[in-house]
Formats: sequence, C-alpha cells, structure tokens
Amino acid sequence: MPNRHDPDAAGRGSEKVRPHSVPSGLGDLPWELPHTFLGLDEPADSFERADAILLPVPYESTTSWGGGTRRGPAGILSASRYVELYDQEFDCEPGARLSIHTLPAIELTRAGATPAMQELQEVYGRVADAAGDRFVLMLGGEHSVSSPAILAQAERHSDRISVLQMDAHADLRGEYEGTANSHASAMARVLDRADVVGVGLRAVSQEEVDVSRASTASTLIWADEMWENDAWMDRALEALGPKVYLTFDVDYFDSSLVPSTGTPEPGGGDWYRTLRFLKRVFAEREVIAADIVELAPVPGLNAPDFLVAKLAYKLISYRFQARLT
Repeated sequence: MPNRHDPDAAGRGSEKVRPHSVPSGLGDLPWELPHTFLGLDEPADSFERADAILLPVPYESTTSWGGGTRRGPAGILSASRYVELYDQEFDCEPGARLSIHTLPAIELTRAGATPAMQELQEVYGRVADAAGDRFVLMLGGEHSVSSPAILAQAERHSDRISVLQMDAHADLRGEYEGTANSHASAMARVLDRADVVGVGLRAVSQEEVDVSRASTASTLIWADEMWENDAWMDRALEALGPKVYLTFDVDYFDSSLVPSTGTPEPGGGDWYRTLRFLKRVFAEREVIAADIVELAPVPGLNAPDFLVAKLAYKLISYRFQARLT
C-alpha cells in the first residue's frame, strides 16, 4: 500500500510530512491517508501552486436505468488513496513530481436539471477562471455535467474547441425522457459550439446517427473498429482540432472491466489500447480540460472504482508527460 506520508512519496523534500490540518507536535502519529486524490497531503496554498485541480460534481438526476452516479466522485477519490504512485511508463512517481489539488464537491441545486446545469456552467466557469492554464479534471456524476463544463471552456477560447468523447453512447438525442439536459443529450447540447469526436460507440439510436450524418461537427468511431487495427486512432486525431476537451464516460470500457455504471455495454474498450490512444492525444493535441463521469460504485465491488481512479492518475500524468520524461 502506498505510504503518502513518506517524504519521498509525498514530494515535500527531506522533512517529515504530516497532514497540514494536524498540529506539528502530533505529526508523527499514524493518521489515515487524507481524503484527497491519491491520498496526498495538501498544504493551505496547494490550489495556488497546483498543476492539476480535481473538481468533484456528484450530480445525479436523469439516469435512465441504473443509478448511483452521485457516489462516483467519492468512489474515485477513495480508491485513489490506494493507487501506487510509481508508474513504470514514466519510471517515476508522477504524483510526487506534480502538485495536485482536490476541491470540495459541488452541491448543485435540486430545482431541476435545467437550473442545475445553468448553475454548473457558472460554477465551472469560475473554477476554470481561477485555475487559469492549470489542468482541471472534473469527476462526475452523470454525463449531463459535461455539457456546462464544455460550454464554459468554449467561452474561454476564441477558436472553436474539439471534444473527444470516450463513450458507449453518442449522447446526441435532442432530449430524453422529457428533458434536453439529460445524460443522453450531453453532446447534443454542445454540438453548435464544439466539434465532437465520439470513440468506442456501440449503443446508438437512429436519431443520433441521423444527427451525426447531418452535421460536419460530429464524428462517430464505432467500438468494433477498434479491434481491427489502430487506424481508428489516426482517424480520431485527424478529426480533432488543436484544443481538446476530453470527456470520458466509463461505460466506454467493456462491461467486464467496468460493470459499475448505469448502462453497461459489452464490446467496449480495453485498458492498454485505450492508454496508447490517450497518450497520443495528450502528446499531439492541447488537452485543455477533462472529465470522468458515470461511475456508479457497487458496494463490495472495488475493482471498477480502482480502475477509474488509476485512469484519472494516467490522464494527469499524460497531461504533463513532457515534464515526466
């Protein structure tokens, strides 16, 4: 199990590390790992000096089958405390070299999906403005939370941005079950402001196929293409502009890897092929921000939570790979 209070692991130099909220005279006691991403201790000024900022948004309102996405952010953060910091791909501990700050969870209004998404766009915009050029990784929550974040990022950039959507579903429905702010409509809400490249798709309605075919802003890459060869990676990258927002719905993964999601689908992505692609995306494009959504933790089933926590760690590492190699 990682020792986050070891000076080398925590990246704080040679002095003894203690949770910043604990008096100095009690720092050597066996405190539990902090409830932050990777269990890293965060001093009072950690936001100001952070390379990456995590924003938990445990919002759930429009899930259409299995529920529980409101517990996703907490599940990711809890599992991350047991992820080993060493990464053999970089031959170092990215969590020790980089400064990562975990914000408290955002509690959105319960007045309905539309006011909640309006509130989130304002909230996310303020967080993004405060973060500046630092990497913001939002943890959902259902996929509807991605739309306000993407729109807020689009407002911050003069050039049109691209969205890389790793997902089993296209989320291009005009509305679903009576609301245009459904998790099934997340990409439909941003199509007029961003180009959307969906990867890993395998559960799509005729309406969504028609929407995509009628729009030059939509590219669909089916999951079965991914098993033929790696040509899909080139096609996805060619469709992405220079600035990319990454939204990662965990039902992108095959349901044998991540069954803990509202609408699991067979035939999805695997671990190493996905990482190869993501590493290229971060190397060849400027990923301005990202989110991970739709984890619905199941009590007693820890492996999916751990996989998603490790995915979050890899995204942060890839974002700063030039500093790690």
